[in-house]
Amino acid sequence: MCGIAGFIDLRRQTSTEDLRAIAKRMADTVRHRGPDSEGVWVDAAAGIALGHRRLAIIDLSPMGHQPMVSGSGRFVIIYNGELYNFQELRQELEHSGDYPTTFRGQSDTEVILTCFDRWGVEASLSRFNGMFAFAVWDRHEHILHLSRDRMGEKPLYYGWLGETFLFGSELKALCAHPDFRGEINRDALMLYMRHNCVPAPHSIYRGIYKLPPGHLLSLPRGHSPNMTPVPYWSLEEAVARGSEEPFHGTAEEAVKQLDTLLRDAIRMRMLADVPLGGLLSGGVDSSTVTALMQAQSTRPVKTFTIGLHESAYDEAQNAAAVAHHLGTEHTELYITPAEVLSVIPRLPTMYDEPFADSSQIPSFLVSQMARQHVTVGLSGDGGDELFGGYNRHVWSSRIWNAVGWLPLSARSSLAGAIRCVTPQTWDTVLDICAPFLPHKAKHRNPGLKLYKIAEMLPVKNRGALYLRHTSHWADPADVVVGGTDADYLGGVQSPQVHFLDFTQQMMFLDTVTYLPDDILAKVDRASMAVSLEMRVPLLDHRVVEFAWSLPPVMKIRQGRGKWLLRQLLYSYVPRELVDRPKAGLEALLDEHRLKSQGFFNPGPIRKIWAAHLSGQGSWQYHLWDALMFQAWLETRREPSGDKITPVPPMSNLVSHAV
Repeated sequence: MCGIAGFIDLRRQTSTEDLRAIAKRMADTVRHRGPDSEGVWVDAAAGIALGHRRLAIIDLSPMGHQPMVSGSGRFVIIYNGELYNFQELRQELEHSGDYPTTFRGQSDTEVILTCFDRWGVEASLSRFNGMFAFAVWDRHEHILHLSRDRMGEKPLYYGWLGETFLFGSELKALCAHPDFRGEINRDALMLYMRHNCVPAPHSIYRGIYKLPPGHLLSLPRGHSPNMTPVPYWSLEEAVARGSEEPFHGTAEEAVKQLDTLLRDAIRMRMLADVPLGGLLSGGVDSSTVTALMQAQSTRPVKTFTIGLHESAYDEAQNAAAVAHHLGTEHTELYITPAEVLSVIPRLPTMYDEPFADSSQIPSFLVSQMARQHVTVGLSGDGGDELFGGYNRHVWSSRIWNAVGWLPLSARSSLAGAIRCVTPQTWDTVLDICAPFLPHKAKHRNPGLKLYKIAEMLPVKNRGALYLRHTSHWADPADVVVGGTDADYLGGVQSPQVHFLDFTQQMMFLDTVTYLPDDILAKVDRASMAVSLEMRVPLLDHRVVEFAWSLPPVMKIRQGRGKWLLRQLLYSYVPRELVDRPKAGLEALLDEHRLKSQGFFNPGPIRKIWAAHLSGQGSWQYHLWDALMFQAWLETRREPSGDKITPVPPMSNLVSHAV
């Protein structure tokens, strides 16, 4: 795993020394992604500079150093990630064709470059199985290629500054260019307040973009600031193929095929020349990955989890039980409120742009603990999106079928009636009624669940229902000053998936939006902040394509998601170990501060802040969105170089807000 950064000065007026100095400065901002070595390659005649920071995982020798030039001398690459099938490709290159290849070292980077020499950049991408973001310079054609892996595990930003084209693993690398002037994109801020992250292709800065997953962007001689990335792989096409050629086998055959695919995906991801382990929460996804790791290992796999002292939310005991059954070498850390609070000031610089998924804190803490023992970790992310694991996948259709026939006015009145009582009061009432309720009607935190249902009732259609499910602030225009509410979800819907039922459409949208923009961004930044490489075997594209060939009944059955994944796990871990419910600054929100900064309308924020403190409703997610933007804003320097006035520690606020 590594960090990359670079730029092209199309005026070609920058000296070799300045090109090197700027590229090094940009790459040094992402040193945490690659603390082991550094490198810079420049061509002043072409105006290009490439910077690299290396986290050595495979071939720890200098033969894996980057930037790396291909054997033919045509291509120069800086690369972040791992190519899991590089050994198979290497064997093919060594023994096929009229000109068998001789390799200098053992790195996957050299294999990638040799593929480019043999087949070209675009043709090679379809052969790659890995997670990656790379920039490769074609010295013959003077074309810069940027690409990102199919599912979006590794990040890549790019944009124009006049006649200069910038790119890098994180925004902080682009910000380090001397000509960078970051104008906040208020439309992106609107999207952030709705979705708690800034979704691709947007970034928080105007004119700077995220390369979408599965895309290739090529900058030719005749450059254009309006060039468009092109897909080399599409989930929409995979979904369509899965529908045209569905899986027709039995449930037992589906479990066997999933076992085979996941075993191979995990086997490939266990290859490393450094210590490796797994993150184990005790849930279905991470337990399945851990079980298949241990099944293919000759020694106990190292596993890691964090626990909470609040027993109602603690999953560490469940993870320990799974680890004991599988025989892993297990390490756990129980975190205190003080440890949680100590992470919060680091979040704005860790994520580079506003990001408000509160699980970013435990993600960082477990990564930090694991890094003390290993350099590579495997996680179970992706199972919810592929196999129907979110509550909305199970309940949304039921809710809509039950009340969707009612007039909108009636549903709005029903929602208002629910909100007339606080969640805490609903908890008390339903606790009293619990002895008289059927088992299926009993839930943990029923008041909050009723409030969530109330939020869904006054919507016009199923599309609006999904958007409400995935929105924190339903009307961000009420909060953000001067922004436009972009049609984010509409931009990713395709006629190719309109045939899917509502539940499948939600799973598709989750996979192309929420998964890369929130979950994978969270995992990448939290792990790379401590130089830990995280691999996600459930997102092997072969597993993804197989999952989309399955009938819905193999994913959601009898009101529970991830049915097939559970059946696979039961063959390794007793079901009783995993069948259980899943746990789940006043100064920064000062009215004068909000007004003077000019991004937020303080009225709605102050209103829900007061309601939250008084226990009238559950507003923690809305407040966390605002707080994370405000905290991020505090870390920025204005173009003049003047830093915004600091505020008291965020712990003063969090003690009230959580």
